Order: sequence, then structure tokens, then C-alpha cells
Amino acid sequence: MLGGCGGPRWTGPESDHFDGRRFHNPGVSFDKGLTDVLRYLMARDPGDWQALEAQPGPPPIRRAGAGELVVTPINHASVLIQADGLNLLTDPIWSKRASPLGWAGPARYRPPGIRFEDLPPIDAVLISHNHYDHMDLPTLRRLVDRDDPLIFVPLGDAQLLRKLNSQRIHELDWGQSAELPNGRRVWGQRCVHWSGRFGTLDRNASLWLAYLVETDQGPVYFGGDTGYGDHFQQTRDQFGPVRLALLPIGAYEPRWLVGVQHINPAEAVRAHQVLQAQHSIGIHYGTFELSDVGQSQPPADLAEALEAANLPPERFRAAEYGQATVFERQLQKDSSP
Repeated sequence: MLGGCGGPRWTGPESDHFDGRRFHNPGVSFDKGLTDVLRYLMARDPGDWQALEAQPGPPPIRRAGAGELVVTPINHASVLIQADGLNLLTDPIWSKRASPLGWAGPARYRPPGIRFEDLPPIDAVLISHNHYDHMDLPTLRRLVDRDDPLIFVPLGDAQLLRKLNSQRIHELDWGQSAELPNGRRVWGQRCVHWSGRFGTLDRNASLWLAYLVETDQGPVYFGGDTGYGDHFQQTRDQFGPVRLALLPIGAYEPRWLVGVQHINPAEAVRAHQVLQAQHSIGIHYGTFELSDVGQSQPPADLAEALEAANLPPERFRAAEYGQATVFERQLQKDSSP
């Protein structure tokens, strides 16, 4: 719903995570502000980043058939999920910058793994929250003009998207579900993060989500952007072991600043285990420099965390942007961590 000015804002009844004006993470202390950001900027110790001239991957298949699951990471948190005849995109961004400005803000260090022109028809889009690296309006405008997909957003964010002339925007709260174009359901899930596009004017005035997508091969979990918490266990308790988890593994240093809002690879491995995921893919790294984490550090830290947990690397791989993975149907349910 609309409310106030300066950005998206939800107006609705109070809940355990909404006080009537702002959303919050129950039981989580999240008190970082401008002073902390200035402290970080004055004492940065960034890892190495360099521009990569990676070639895009091959055009994806047009559709996956009933019972099939094909997943193609594209860049950052943008993933193409093809299952049971449905083509779904998470947090799509093809812009050169994760910013409201075309000349300033985080610039991409590698091109998208799939050319926008090579995308198959997109039926639905999942937006985890309204930060610029996850809700990219120029990309969403291109998708609306081309495919007019159903777009799912957290509570309060539909206002931003109405300027795209889409009539197919659906807001979700934690625990709410909606029907997908193929008759399956998508569930908004709790995660630990925050929102805002206009500084303090709209900070936490809209919600943030993870998602659970029903498929014939079992649930696919999209973690969005999140810190660690008991929400992974809640999802596991409600839906059982997940077929595939898409988990963020980037932008996790320095921990004193971003530890509440971003899991690191070791915590991502714990989430993989708690979700009892048959497979996981690490996303949200290597595209935009958003913290002190180096460009190639997340996959290295993920490999170390998997070894420490005695997990085979094929169960949890860092995303290879532009490369599709076909997940074969499991003949026997495998719920081992």
C-alpha cells in the first residue's frame, strides 16, 4: 500500500515484525548507522577486484518439462530457475551499476553470464528486497515490456514498480504464499536483513524476503540477502528437506559491520545443513564490490568451510555464472546434510 513520501512504504496492521511504521527482525539487534559506515570507509581494507571479460554462456533452453529442474546462475543474486514448465528469475540485474545513478555507485566487474536477449520467456520474478543490487528497475522495465511477468515483492515495494506499468505485482509477507503461473506455489519466507533506497527516509519501511518455490522435484529455496538465524530451521520444519538452496556467500566483511545482514560461507554451509539441502549453489559474489571481501575470496572460503564440515564439494558449489545445471530426479529421497 502507499504511504508517505521519499520511497516505498507499507501501511497495514502491526505484527511481530512491523510496528506500524517500520519493519524489524524479531530478536535481532541491528543498530548500524551512518557513523558506522563512515568508520568503515575511513578504515577500509578491501580485497582484490579486477574487471573480467568473461564471455556469456549459451542461451538457456526455452523451458524445462514436467518434473525437470534446470538452474542457471547469471550474476550476483540473479538466477534463472526452470522447473515444471515455469521460467522464473530471482533479483534480476543487467544494469552496469547497482545504483540510482548511471555514473556513480557500485559498477559491475563482470558481464552477466547470460545475455538479456538470450533469456527465454520469463513467467515470474522474485524480488527479495529493494536494495539497488537486488531490485534493478531498468532491468525490470525491460522484462515487463518484453514478457509482462508476474512479479513478487515484499510488503511495501509494489509502489516502486507501478511506474513500470505492470498490473501483475504481488506483495508477500513472511509466511504468505501465492500461485505461480504453472499452478505451483511460492512462499515468502523470513530472513534477516533490512530495506531502503532513499537513506533514512524509507529505511525498513518495506519488508525483505527469502522464497520457497514448489517444484515436482521438491522445494527450491532462494535465500535472498540474509544474516544467519533460526529462519533456516523454520523453513526446514515447515517444508522438509529442500531440493536446492540458493544461498548468498558474498559481501561478508568486515563482520562487525555486516555480520548481522550477510552470512559468510561458513554460515552458508551451516544453512545448507540445517535446510537439509540435497544441493546448494553459492550466489551473491564476484559481480559488484560491496564490502571488503575480495572478488575470488567467497569460493575459496566456501571450499574451506565445506572441508571443515566434511561435506563433498559437489553438494555445495559456488555459482558458475552463465552455466546451467540440470538436476536429475532423485530416485530415492536424500535428506543427508
